[in-house]
Amino acid sequence: MSESLKTPLYNEHLKLNARMVDFAGWNMPIQYTNLKDEHNSTRNHVGLFDVSHMGEIRFRGPSALPTLQWLTTNDVAKLNDGQAQYGLLPNDTGGLVDDLFIYCLKKDEDYLVCVNASNKDKDFEWMKSNNKFNASIHDESSLWGQIAIQGPKALELCDAIFDFPVSKMNRNEIKESEFQGYKIMVATTGYTGEAGCEVFVAAPGTEKLWQALLSHPLKPVPVGLGARDILRTEMKYSLYGHEIDDTTNPYEAGLGWAIKPTAKDFMSKNAILAVKEKGLNRKLIGFKMKERGIPRQGYQIKNSAGELLGVTTSGTHSITLDEPIGIAYVDAKFSSEGSEIYVDIRGKLTKAVVVKTPFVTK
Repeated sequence: MSESLKTPLYNEHLKLNARMVDFAGWNMPIQYTNLKDEHNSTRNHVGLFDVSHMGEIRFRGPSALPTLQWLTTNDVAKLNDGQAQYGLLPNDTGGLVDDLFIYCLKKDEDYLVCVNASNKDKDFEWMKSNNKFNASIHDESSLWGQIAIQGPKALELCDAIFDFPVSKMNRNEIKESEFQGYKIMVATTGYTGEAGCEVFVAAPGTEKLWQALLSHPLKPVPVGLGARDILRTEMKYSLYGHEIDDTTNPYEAGLGWAIKPTAKDFMSKNAILAVKEKGLNRKLIGFKMKERGIPRQGYQIKNSAGELLGVTTSGTHSITLDEPIGIAYVDAKFSSEGSEIYVDIRGKLTKAVVVKTPFVTK
């Protein structure tokens, strides 16, 4: 672990006695107190997350927009100043290099792209090698810390800390400002299903922002990666390396809403569409266990006769619902709500049922 990268908040985590683990090459807090308290604080109050390990890649210049239009699946041209969108970064065979968020700082000229920590170097190299229109592309990850503020009281906290009303911002917007002399960008995006924002802060100011948030009378709770994964699973949000990877067709993953094939051309467009037009053989579903057992990534999904139907991509015990839940790819014929499936848990076929997602609704 000593060789792992450290975020600007590393020392703050140690002060809080966080249990640290290696995650995507970063020394990160898996939990501070316990999963249940951290999870419930986010669902019912407000939680703080160090997400400084995420990657930030900047696209600038007159070729920024056409380059992003080519590289990603969503229609970046729709973004005006201060708007954001979720998108996908396809490879050259119709799979996915990554999923990402694109923030428009100045239309046609300046865009910030936030990518997964585990994929940052791969994404950056892919973007540079497929820079069809010669945009200015720079990896700014070392320049930024990032703190996610999530929960029912998150916007109240943000309004108290920042010099503008974050609560007045719409979903998927970004606003540039300053905090104690450090540049910040407040984005109303998140990964928990709760209200809140993600704050990009100039790296040297990350500790000051974290301390100011923690010391506020609202008493936000620091939350580690363990609870964060349960929160995102409850929302059936995809995680790279679980629900999506370089072999995933995004329509199978239920991400067709982030693909705009009639609006533009993009990398591997024909290969991606061909799978949809042929008819999907598998689909990503959510399920609940009907018998005792916790589903985990890699557990096979079968029918009552033991025939293979698919595989679990994520599974956990939902703290909100107090029951085991999972996400899996299954044969399309077994993907409808109410379908009975079985999870092979250490050789035992354990009954489950396909359910409507997200598992937790607000």
